[in-house]
Amino acid sequence: MKSAYELAMERLEKAMPSHKLTDNQRKQLAELDSIYAAKGAELELSFKDQIATTEAAGDWEKAEKFRQQWSKERQRLATELEAKKDQIRQAV
Repeated sequence: MKSAYELAMERLEKAMPSHKLTDNQRKQLAELDSIYAAKGAELELSFKDQIATTEAAGDWEKAEKFRQQWSKERQRLATELEAKKDQIRQAV
């Protein structure tokens, strides 16, 4: 007799069949992770510098705007990365 977990996994597999990634796909995914980690670090350095400068000048509103913009940029990068990863995963 199968456990509830095993039955749920079978239903999930029927709904969304998984396929194995090729070595090339894994390599491309790792490369994308590396590229986007670097882009994220670059953004962080840039925004932290801008935030520190504006806070040192006492412009708290502008610093908060930089924080919000940084947050939006991080989200944009994450969305872009996932879209590119999905393209690689779906390429058969």
